[in-house]
Amino acid sequence: MNLLQPVKDVKQMNGLTLAYIGDAVYELYVRHHLLSSGNVKPHQLHKRAIQYVSAKAQAKVLLTLLENGILTEEEQSVVRRGRNAKSGTIPKNTDVQTYRYSTAFEALIGYHFLGNNEKRVEELIRNSFVIIESEERKS
Repeated sequence: MNLLQPVKDVKQMNGLTLAYIGDAVYELYVRHHLLSSGNVKPHQLHKRAIQYVSAKAQAKVLLTLLENGILTEEEQSVVRRGRNAKSGTIPKNTDVQTYRYSTAFEALIGYHFLGNNEKRVEELIRNSFVIIESEERKS
């Protein structure tokens, strides 16, 4: 039995719903990435994970993907839905624009995950790691 059946009407889902699952999927990939690179101390893992999952980092990733023309038309449409979704909450540690772009990135990951597009999920997340780690080297 496959527990991860494709979800019907992924193309019609609300951007925040896509971001909800995308957030969890991205967090899992980040944690796996950090563990596989030899980080095992919980406090250190948490500090490193923040560098990947913060709204600022996710917004930077999305803007870089857009600037480099990596996203398809369909993906850009998902990004717009995620970015324009009204969450009703006010971000605590970032500005509204950054928060919206990070939500859009999570929506994109959620869209592909729910559509069982595992290859594209991994490609986008791999790109995000490259972008974030190259930013770390610059600073």
